[in-house]
Amino acid sequence: MTVMPIPTADLYDQYGEALGLCTTAFRRIGGRAVFAGPVRTLSCHEDNALLRELVNTPGEGAVLVVDGGGSPRTALVGDLIAGAAYRNGWAGLIINGSVRDSEALGRLDLGIKALGTIPRKSGKTGAGTVDVPVTIGEVTFRPGDTVYADDDGVAVLPAGSPAA
Repeated sequence: MTVMPIPTADLYDQYGEALGLCTTAFRRIGGRAVFAGPVRTLSCHEDNALLRELVNTPGEGAVLVVDGGGSPRTALVGDLIAGAAYRNGWAGLIINGSVRDSEALGRLDLGIKALGTIPRKSGKTGAGTVDVPVTIGEVTFRPGDTVYADDDGVAVLPAGSPAA
């Protein structure tokens, strides 16, 4: 499902406090500055094996919101995972954690937001949970919600809200 990106400030003007605004100060890492899509979620900590599996499935324009617990210790996404997300039709990745290969990620036409970068790889045990509610920056992201991201921030429109 393709969702037309709308500036988060315009969404706030339209929806006010009914719009969830993430207070986490994400950095833009990917080459696409503005992106939107239905929410898919993943909760994992310093382990990206499940994330790699998920982005190798059809994204269908969704945005994968990954709660990595805010860990700065290991990178959950690098050029191989981001490249798979791009090839499989994901609109973007929002990572509550770190990434690596930032120069390569910046050249991909994929929305990527993360807390920061680190060259260290993550674990590969497959630990984590897919499509569960995750709370990041005072907002709970639920599968089926719609997320909008730009350089002003990340906004969430709950499922069942009138479309923007």
